[in-house]
Amino acid sequence: MGRPSKYSDEFRCDAVALYRASEGRRTFAAVAKEIGVNHEILRNWVRAADAGPSSTGQALSADERAELARLRKAEREWQVEKEILRRAAAYFAREMK
Repeated sequence: MGRPSKYSDEFRCDAVALYRASEGRRTFAAVAKEIGVNHEILRNWVRAADAGPSSTGQALSADERAELARLRKAEREWQVEKEILRRAAAYFAREMK
């Protein structure tokens, strides 16, 4: 068995969320430097998060799968709304000039 990690699970989740929030505009190295970890550690955390709980042997219950589907749908809607607002802001910024 390996040594325990010096990073908490909450820190790892926050780091993965920070990387994902960059929506591909920032590299692993840039985000990792910002939070003070090695970029390969961050890459491993993101890959582990992408693999999901099934890779660790924990299956999702039916309620958890339903909630996950609901949350993913809500996130897609928020992304569309964000894109609409971004375009509207750009349009009105051009109009102001």
